[in-house]
Amino acid sequence: MDLSVGRLLTLLELLQAHRRLSATEIAARLEVDKRTVRRYIAGLQEMGIPVEGERGRAGGYRLRPGFKLPPLMFTDEEAVALVLGLLAVQRLGLVREGQALNGAMAKLDRVLPDGLRKKVQAMQEMLGLGLSPVARGSADAQTVLTISSAARDGNQVKLDYQAAQGAKTTRVVDPYGIAFQSGNWYLVANDHLRQDLRTFRLDRIRAAEVLRDTFDRPARFDVVAHVQRSMALLPYGLTAEVVLHVSLAEARKRIPPALGTLEPAPEGTLLRIGAEDLDWIARFLAELPWSFTVVSPTELRGALLEVAARLTANAGRGAAQR
Repeated sequence: MDLSVGRLLTLLELLQAHRRLSATEIAARLEVDKRTVRRYIAGLQEMGIPVEGERGRAGGYRLRPGFKLPPLMFTDEEAVALVLGLLAVQRLGLVREGQALNGAMAKLDRVLPDGLRKKVQAMQEMLGLGLSPVARGSADAQTVLTISSAARDGNQVKLDYQAAQGAKTTRVVDPYGIAFQSGNWYLVANDHLRQDLRTFRLDRIRAAEVLRDTFDRPARFDVVAHVQRSMALLPYGLTAEVVLHVSLAEARKRIPPALGTLEPAPEGTLLRIGAEDLDWIARFLAELPWSFTVVSPTELRGALLEVAARLTANAGRGAAQR
């Protein structure tokens, strides 16, 4: 029987939510005809779900009294999304140990129908993401939940925070949201101690307490964009300015916001990028598919020539051997 899994699950949810539904009511909610409703009812019954039909003017369909269903049911696509999410969450540093991951997988297995459970188990055994861990710093799950709830509800939070150099402070913040960027989780918040908008590493938060005091979050505040902009403006040892001979739109497709700032220029797009050594900047520029002009520092031109010399030598080495 070729039936829509999504419609079957919707019908099942309707029967759980209502004591009794007529074929006409079900047809209206599912936007199908009564004949299709009968096919869907038969489909649920074939799956072992005791749907009973009652004749008469007040008749309809209902689940057998006392029948209890698992708390969750998923379509194939939803189950795949959940499994992939569980596999990926450890790589993102939100789960420090395998126990939480294995426990979540086991609970997922218990609520799936037999046929789908076998498919999901096969995927767990045979599917690999093929990615190395991307998170450098872990984030405590309870801290994430506490701060996220406070941000949504507009409650201030008291943080015990330890800076990279080891200094410990206690401060009250207005949490705007949490974002993952470049291997770490960050909280963006209005810091009452510094009277400014600040970015905090979640793995350096030692305690978080939700307060009764409230705040108003700026409308349409983009947490990810703020974190990326903050990282692009970090005070590196060296900063370079380069005009890329390409449109701003094209440059944005290739250069991540956290890597540098981009703005329109008369001859294309001005890139400001920071690093601890010019060789890194030169190697990054060499990978770009566009022509460009170095604005500053002039030493970057020398670093580019050295990169070009290495590439030329490597390209010619194979030709000389032939």
